[in-house]
Amino acid sequence: MTKTIDVEIYGQRYSIRGQAEDAYIRRLASFVDDHMKRLAEGMKTATPSKLAVLTAVNLAHQLFEAEKKRAQGEADVERRMVNLMESIEEQMPTSLFR
Repeated sequence: MTKTIDVEIYGQRYSIRGQAEDAYIRRLASFVDDHMKRLAEGMKTATPSKLAVLTAVNLAHQLFEAEKKRAQGEADVERRMVNLMESIEEQMPTSLFR
């Protein structure tokens, strides 16, 4: 069921339509709001639209970095699995694999 949830991000009210739980949407909005406020602290002047774009770029960077770490983790698990299988095969008598 689609519903509308009102949130506030950087002093602006937004109505967000979707099927997600209210608490989840509010958590997302709070996350974006916090990022915008932190970025604004480091800038002398910034329009809300400029902050929104910088926040989006910052969050996209964080997403890309997390994806890269996840992919590296998967590759590491795969490498370890292959090494473990090779080690097991070396230790087992060859007659078991025929």
